[in-house]
Amino acid sequence: MEGPTAEPFVDVDKGICLAFLSLMCVFLLVMMVRCAKLIVDPYMAIPTSTWEEEPLD
Repeated sequence: MEGPTAEPFVDVDKGICLAFLSLMCVFLLVMMVRCAKLIVDPYMAIPTSTWEEEPLD
């Protein structure tokens, strides 16, 4: 007769759900930081090579 097996701490479905939820939270935090940086300095995202200089006549 075999000995009793230990129950896993988290079952597979719950583990996948928790992993997905934690990845979504990390993604949300990264997007919040990017949006905050864009609000603080909106011209940082525009490359300077696209700026057109006005002619000085």
